[in-house]
Parts: sequence; structure tokens; C-alpha cells
Amino acid sequence: MPDGSVAHLAAGGQAEGIPLRRGAMASLLLLMAINLFNYVDRQVLSAVEPDIRRDILHEPVETAHPASSVPRTHAHTRTGILNSAFIVCYMLAAPLFGWLADRMSRWVIVGGAVVVWSLASGASGLASSFTALLVTRLFIGVGEAGYGPAAPTIIADLFPMRRRGTVMAWFYMAIPVGSALGYVLAGMVARFTDNWRWSFYAVVPPGIALGLLCFFMPDPPRGQSDSNSHAPTTAKPSLRDYLHVFQVPSYLLNTVGMAMMTFGIMGITFFMPSYLLDQHAAHDPARAKIIYGILILFAGVSATLSGGFIGDWLQERFGGAYFLVSAAAIFLSVGCILMMLFSTFPTAWGWLFGAAFFLFFTTGPANTILANVIHPSMRTTAFALNIFLIYALGAIPASPLMGELRDRYHSWRPAFYLVCAAMTFGGFLWVWGARYLASDTERAMRRDR
Repeated sequence: MPDGSVAHLAAGGQAEGIPLRRGAMASLLLLMAINLFNYVDRQVLSAVEPDIRRDILHEPVETAHPASSVPRTHAHTRTGILNSAFIVCYMLAAPLFGWLADRMSRWVIVGGAVVVWSLASGASGLASSFTALLVTRLFIGVGEAGYGPAAPTIIADLFPMRRRGTVMAWFYMAIPVGSALGYVLAGMVARFTDNWRWSFYAVVPPGIALGLLCFFMPDPPRGQSDSNSHAPTTAKPSLRDYLHVFQVPSYLLNTVGMAMMTFGIMGITFFMPSYLLDQHAAHDPARAKIIYGILILFAGVSATLSGGFIGDWLQERFGGAYFLVSAAAIFLSVGCILMMLFSTFPTAWGWLFGAAFFLFFTTGPANTILANVIHPSMRTTAFALNIFLIYALGAIPASPLMGELRDRYHSWRPAFYLVCAAMTFGGFLWVWGARYLASDTERAMRRDR
């Protein structure tokens, strides 16, 4: 892709007059690898959700088929709670770790967090009851809370603003790659071991190794890449500074828009294996997981990189481009989801690809907005507050609500209609935010707020 490769990122920084800090590319690659295994772990749970219902909740897989005569077991609702339990811990712990990361080495926090969630993931494979599995997912949420707010702010301090959307896209490219590998891993484990628990065990060694590497990385000065004229900031933000975040229209509208996008992503990805089992692949669920993983891989990588590059290219030409690119993509994703619901396989695979492509297309632009409209001294806390809000408003209710609708109506259509409504609302908020982005970015660059 023109101007989108890792090599061009370094060239872009020097062209802007801000030399890249030594080790910038190594830091980016390490954070990308960590983010990849983060999402491998997340999607392993989704991929083995039917197995958990069978082995831990003791629901025969056959009862997952839609039929009005099937009694309600609430099994989908309970596995949805497993996903939300992780999210609750992640959401509540993120602001604390964000506050700490504004005051101490972010790499130390990231390294410790990665080790904790890797060990907790292995413990998920050992769980023999619903309660034990619930506890391990809570610890994974705490571990990821130390990583989530800090990682994008390290990247923001290592790369210049005009290339930030592309760099963020490379970082968040690990989401579709990790998600795809999670499904593929679960499918391969099912084929070769017939034991879904090994899917959790497999992510432990690489996760711990990556976490230990973090303790050897230098923390970049905050704000060093934001302007040619400004020195890196060492000031600690005050309570008044944090309250200022809620006075930035771009930040608020983007956060609620991202919450609606997250509602869709978390709900769809968690229950997609069950949807495929119901609609397409009862005879060979392992094969369906592998196909879905490959689809997510290609859709996610191409969309994430394209979204970051196009967002950067358009943003240089008009001030609200990051918002408008995100809005257009999420509207197109909604259309593809609706077409998928009314199509049969294999045609539905094409619409599913489109839905995933346009959802991931928003990742780079939406996260770049957050980095650009908040002052560097409190950027980590702002990302942490964003995580708190998008998970409280979007991720936490997504899985239980979709599971409840599926159990109540014995059909996936009401659940997906809810997702489409939420995503559409988020798209309109992003359209609204476009009018504020240029002025909010300019204010964030000023030292005298």
C-alpha cells in the first residue's frame, strides 16, 4: 500500500522535522505482538463457547439449533456473562492503570499486565466449573487493563501526528490477526486434540516471553512527537485537567460512537461460532471456525491498514475526515450484516466478509481521534476513561443481551437487529463529531490551556 508500510512510517516522521526516537520501530513491533496475543486469547473464548456450553454448562450442542419447541436453558446468556465479566474488570481497572501510567514507566505497567493475563489465560483452560472459569476471566480483565490504556500513548509519543493514523492502524491490525488466529487455533486444536482447553494453554508461553521483554524497553518522553516547537511535557495533570476531557466534544462523541461500534464487535465476534453452528456448520463446526478465522484475517488486515492510510490522507485535506471515514464504514457494515441475515451460505460468507471489513476499517481513524484531541500529559488517562465508557456502554451489555434475545426467540435475527441499531446510532454520532475535530485538535496542541 502506498505510504503505508512500516518503512514509510519512519520516513514520514523525519520528513515532518521530528526525528523518530531510537527504538521506535522495535517498540511498535513489540506492542503489535502483544496486542496480537491479547486478541488471540479473547477470541479463543468465543471460539470454544459451544464447547463450554457442552462440557461446563452441560447443554448438548444439538439444543443450540433454533426451534420453537426447544426449552430455554439460558446457556447462551450465561456464556455471554463470561465475556462481560472480563469486560467489567477491564473497564473498572483501566482508569486506575491509566492514572498510574501518566506518572510512572508505562512499559513496566505493560510488562506486568501481560504476564498476569497470560497466566490467567492458562488457568482458564484448567477451570472445571462455571465459577472457576468466571474467576479466571476476571483476572484476565485486570491484566489487560494495565496494557490497554498505555500502549497507544507510547505509540503516540514515538511517531509524528501526520502519520499517527497509519501507525495506529498497524498497531490495531493485531486485532483482526489475533482474532483470526484465535478461531483458527481453536479449530486446529479441536481437530488434532479433541480438547478445547489446549487453546488456552497455547497462548501462555509467548505471552509471558513478550511481557518480560517490556521491562527492557525505555519509556519515551510524553508529547515529544506532537509538535516541532514544543518540548516533551513532564508536567503532571491536575484534577482540573482531567475534568477538561469531558469538555472536548470530539472526545465525547467519538467515545460514545466507539461504544456503539464495540457493542457490535463484541456481540458479533463472541456469538459468531454459535451463529455459524445454527445456520451453516452443524456437521463440521471446526471447519467453520477455521474458515471464519481466515475471513477475519483477510478482512481485518486489509481494512485496518486501509482505514488508517485513507484517514491520514483525507485528514490532511479537510478537518473532520477521521470522523466521516469511520461513519461511512460503520453504515456500510450495518448493510452487510442485514444482507448476511437474509442470505444462505455460501453467499452469506461474502456479506460476513464485508461486515467485518467495514467494522475494522474504523479502528485506525477512531483511535487516532483520541490521541489527537487530548494533551499529551493526560493522554493515557483519557484512553483509560475511553475504555471505561466504551465497555460500560457497549461491550458489557452486548453479549448478555444478544444471548438473551437468542434464548428468548430461538432466532439470531432479533439479536443482530439490536446490533445494527446500536451501530447506526454510533455512525450518526461520528457524523456529528466531524464539525469539532479540527478545533479540538488545535486546542490540544496548546501548552497554556
